[in-house]
Amino acid sequence: MRIMALDIGEKRIGIAVSDPGERVASPLAVLPANEVLQHAPSFRRLVEDWEPELLLCGLPRTLSGEEGPQAKRVREAAERIARAVALPLEFSDERLSSQEAKRSLREKGMSERTMRGKIDMIAACVFLQAWLDARVQPE
Repeated sequence: MRIMALDIGEKRIGIAVSDPGERVASPLAVLPANEVLQHAPSFRRLVEDWEPELLLCGLPRTLSGEEGPQAKRVREAAERIARAVALPLEFSDERLSSQEAKRSLREKGMSERTMRGKIDMIAACVFLQAWLDARVQPE
C-alpha cells in the first residue's frame, strides 16, 4: 500500500510518499498550502499519479506531547484534504521533523535560502519513514 505524507504548514505543504511495500519514504513535492486545501489540479495530479491508499499527516505536538492550537488547525486541514481525496487519514507525531530535515539539508551543504523550499517535503519524509519503521513486524 502506498502512503502519502503531508507536512501541513500555514504557507506550504510538504509531500512525501512511500513505496508500495511500505519500506522507504521519498520526498515528492512542496505545494502552496492553498493549492492543497482547495484541491487544485497540481495536488490532484499528485494524488492521481501516485495513487496513495492512505494519507498520513504530521501532527505538531508540544515537546511534552500535548496538542495545542497548531495541532487543532492541522487536524482540521488534514480532515478537509482527506475528505476531498476520499482517502483514510492517520496522524503521526512530527515533533522535531523540521529540525531533522534542516540538519540533513545542512549536511548536504545547502544554504538557508536554498533549503527554504525543501524543508517541508523532507520533514514529511522524516516522519513518514519513522512511521513506516515503527510498523515493521519482526520476521
